[in-house]
Amino acid sequence: MSDLVTVEVDGGVADVRLNRPEKYNALSPEMFKAIVAAGERLAEAKEVRAVVLSGNGRGFCAGLDMASMQGLGDSSRDAGNALLSRGDQVENFAQRPAYVWKKLPVPTIAALHGVAYGGGCQIALGADIRFAAPDAKISVMEIKWGLIPDMSITQTLRDLVPLDVAKELTFTGRVLNGEQARQAGLVTHVADDPHAAAMELAREIAGKSPDAVRAGKDLFETSWHADARTGLELEAALQRKLIGTPNQVEAVRSNFEKRPPEFND
Repeated sequence: MSDLVTVEVDGGVADVRLNRPEKYNALSPEMFKAIVAAGERLAEAKEVRAVVLSGNGRGFCAGLDMASMQGLGDSSRDAGNALLSRGDQVENFAQRPAYVWKKLPVPTIAALHGVAYGGGCQIALGADIRFAAPDAKISVMEIKWGLIPDMSITQTLRDLVPLDVAKELTFTGRVLNGEQARQAGLVTHVADDPHAAAMELAREIAGKSPDAVRAGKDLFETSWHADARTGLELEAALQRKLIGTPNQVEAVRSNFEKRPPEFND
């Protein structure tokens, strides 16, 4: 695992930190790869029940490191083409650092402090839940560089804000503080210590049946924009898989016996 992203797992909670503090965790090509590698590794980690995503140093992520991207080719167009390479996946290279958290089978909680600009904002939008410090600075900032947001924002922002709000944020690049971002729908909670608050929630989630939590994320990610038949049939199918399993039985038994549950991963 690259030291550009650190991962520590304790009690079923993965504490993931962007670790390029001298650059406000700005997104270089190496940073893109390290974030994706961390997410893909956690997707296979059966012992992980929840993830907290944050940034070391004075901010969460300042967005694209424009200077480093110039090194991808002889021109900015060459750099852009490298970011747009797709391979055999639906998302391209630029979209994976944000989309990997949306696809993760367990809940991801982002903790935002300092700046979350441009690509940094979009990475946070890939999480299931977001905590922000009151003085955090959050912006869909690509318009500043004459660009559109293209790190899977079409799959994330639509679930958080109305279309008119999404357009205004994209057209203006306006910077919002934590409370303004909460009012707009970009973040879920405002907390003086967003990392501590995110870890507390992650530990609470990690104490629930991991089978039911994973199924719950699958249910909403699959059905939220699907037709009624797809959603209703998925509810029934996932429930059938859960009923009578060891973790489901343990959830019932521990409640009746008034003791903490002991779930298996």
